[in-house]
Amino acid sequence: MRSTMMHFPLTLPHILERAGRYFPTRGIVTRRPDKSVHRSTFADFHRRARSLAAALQRAGLKRGDRVATLMWNHYAHLEAYLGIPVAGGVLHTLNLRLAPDDIAYIANHAEDRFVIVDDILLPLFEQFRDRIRPERVIVFPFSGAPVKAGYEDYEQFIAGGDADFAYPALDEYEPAAMCYTSGTTGRPKGVVYSHRSTVLHCFAQAMCADLLSPNDTLLPVVPMFHANAWGYPFTCAMVGAQLVFPGPHLDAPSLLDLCVQEKVTLAAGVPTIWLALIQQLDANPGKWNLPPMRMLVGGSAVPESLIRAFARHGHTIVQGWGMTETSPLATVARPKPNQAGLSPDERYALAATQGVAMPFVEIRGIDDDGEIPWDGKSVGEIQVRGPWITGAYHGGEDPEKFTSDGWLRTGDVASIDAEGFVRISDRTKDLIKSGGEWISSVDLENAIMGHPAVAEAAVIAIPHAKWMERPLAVVVRKSGASVDAEQLREHLASRFAKWMLPDAFEFIDEIPRTSTGKFKKTTLRDRFRDYRWPDA
Repeated sequence: MRSTMMHFPLTLPHILERAGRYFPTRGIVTRRPDKSVHRSTFADFHRRARSLAAALQRAGLKRGDRVATLMWNHYAHLEAYLGIPVAGGVLHTLNLRLAPDDIAYIANHAEDRFVIVDDILLPLFEQFRDRIRPERVIVFPFSGAPVKAGYEDYEQFIAGGDADFAYPALDEYEPAAMCYTSGTTGRPKGVVYSHRSTVLHCFAQAMCADLLSPNDTLLPVVPMFHANAWGYPFTCAMVGAQLVFPGPHLDAPSLLDLCVQEKVTLAAGVPTIWLALIQQLDANPGKWNLPPMRMLVGGSAVPESLIRAFARHGHTIVQGWGMTETSPLATVARPKPNQAGLSPDERYALAATQGVAMPFVEIRGIDDDGEIPWDGKSVGEIQVRGPWITGAYHGGEDPEKFTSDGWLRTGDVASIDAEGFVRISDRTKDLIKSGGEWISSVDLENAIMGHPAVAEAAVIAIPHAKWMERPLAVVVRKSGASVDAEQLREHLASRFAKWMLPDAFEFIDEIPRTSTGKFKKTTLRDRFRDYRWPDA
């Protein structure tokens, strides 16, 4: 016997057409660089995304060609999110917070054929322009100023409408988008999302625990250049939720003003953002008359104190967990119906976990003896699999991240309780997560030890009131040599983005080692457990 169901591919043209046909009047708000507001609708978005797709095809785009974006969160970036993949191309978002060397490496590794860049980001782009090989560079005049000579104007590029544009017959397993990891162990690695994986992620995000509905107005503070803005641009287009883009203005007062002005009901971003917002709300009672908001917070563990602080103001934090490799949403912390009787303290403790797996995401914890029991006590490395979980990296790098039976090794160590709630307690590698972004301690250590006056260096994560964690460099000078913190910071500045640099350097006589000669960072963490940052 055979199914009688139609073969209907799960591809992004359906989402773009749905947005234009069913939600044409829904709004898209963008804050420009000068803080003025640009307003458009899903009807405008539908037309302009199709125009971009048609323009790319006229420019010779072939199926699978990568089109990179170096852009802030705004309406034109949303057009690229759909316009590129519906034309048969692959949306490749470049992380503007990385060092120019890393961005150049990523663009070359992905073999980007076209680049779309904000005019206000041209100074960054020109730092690595001569090291990449795109055929065409298209500049979006985000500032409103004329596009610089030598570059193509985005508005002129998409001019001419979409009358002749026809969607190619896309297969749901074709690539739609790609993002790179932050390069925490070695070089950044590429993850390629399919049309099918993106559509299924949209469905799960829309239905799971009331994360998004057509009645919502969403403020995505999470960058569109980071893990596809957690999938929200695609999902908002699918369900018709309004979008409010902050542009480059991510300071707390600007975000709060925007939330009030546009009546935001849902926002998404890393804990650092919400720490800054709660400080403003507590310091200025009554200044911002916010509507009750829900906030999806991820990127690093959310402190229970932060969840409680926003609850006092009438807002709800929902914690999500995932990574670039998981599209990224894999778990969400929402109480189940049978947990309705929990005390307030128990509910806050539950909200501070990473939550339960999304539909179709399977999860397990593995220790040296095999799979751990779901008892809330045993810990092991979290491994996941599912239809929007990557099974490999672009180019085949780092195959050891995937098990022989087809699971992704996340590198996070956690327990799972009887209800399926995941609580992450540690990481398998000595990574530092600052403001939702990963920093590699190993890369910093190797660079510091490249200084002629340094004998040894170890970098460890120290808790930070604003950024959650920041790197502390512990350094041993060579005998008779002299070097100070500022000299080491200058030594690192050309190789790392500014936010990756250690906030402080401590000089000691000897770094403790394990029996195998590795740095014993557990001893260093104990030694500097009560460390106070110089700016504290």
